[in-house]
Amino acid sequence: MSLAPSASKSAGARLLLVHAHPDDESINNGATMAKYIAEGAQVALVTCTRGEEGEVLVPEFANLASDKDDQLGPHREIELRNALAALSGSNQMQHHFLGAPDVHYRDSGMMGMPQNERPDVFWSTSLDTAASHLVEIIRKFKPQVLITYDEIGGYGHPDHIQAHRVSMRAADLAADQNYGTSAPWSISKIYWNTIPRSVIQKGMDAMKDSGSAFFGAESIEDIPFAKPDELVTSVVDATEFVSQKMEAMRAHATQIAVDGPFFALSNMLGMQVFGVEYYTLAKGVVSEPFDADGREINLFSGVSI
Repeated sequence: MSLAPSASKSAGARLLLVHAHPDDESINNGATMAKYIAEGAQVALVTCTRGEEGEVLVPEFANLASDKDDQLGPHREIELRNALAALSGSNQMQHHFLGAPDVHYRDSGMMGMPQNERPDVFWSTSLDTAASHLVEIIRKFKPQVLITYDEIGGYGHPDHIQAHRVSMRAADLAADQNYGTSAPWSISKIYWNTIPRSVIQKGMDAMKDSGSAFFGAESIEDIPFAKPDELVTSVVDATEFVSQKMEAMRAHATQIAVDGPFFALSNMLGMQVFGVEYYTLAKGVVSEPFDADGREINLFSGVSI
């Protein structure tokens, strides 16, 4: 049975995303993932930790926190499964915890916390050891496009920084015919998640007008992941899939408060603000078609699929 034209637009395309914790995928790329899945692309997600050190925002689950029963990781696995179901619908989506089932990388906590020094946390692991697990996923899945964080991990979380390092190292090793025994694979385009300063400024202004703080920041200068607009090379307008993204974000209930800044912004600016996701191309060539601002609008443009 052949796919409908709308569902075969990206047939043959393979997108791999590497994230640090459950919920990062929905916040950063939920609309992008839902869009490409709906268009027939194969999408795979690698999550590096289970987010054991996350802050629990729901009182009834407070006992799961790492300083109590330390059972947040297994609960967040459930949240992640529900989120991915919201994004993929009836289509199948691949998911891997990095190193599983043999290795379990633990959430490292925020930068400078004592947890950073634990031998089992992701931040402490050998770069090449962690990258070796990702190499095998890359060579088996054969993605043309990879999405991960920039060199500062967006906002400086050690696991985000490590996910960036592991992703970039694994991409190099996967393409090296002298590394390992499986067949090499070269990823055509690598993107880093980003958000333009102009978009963040609009959100900050809206929050201030309502008397609310924008994630605790007073100025755009306090937002480390705000990038100059000219550094944003690519944009995915997936506003028709924003409801799936919001459902996926709600699935991460211990981490994303429904009355918190994400959903407050969606009420102020309209949900569609979360349906447009931005990227900086770190490897490959920016290719047409472009939007009115000269940014490419299809992450697979210029790629053989």
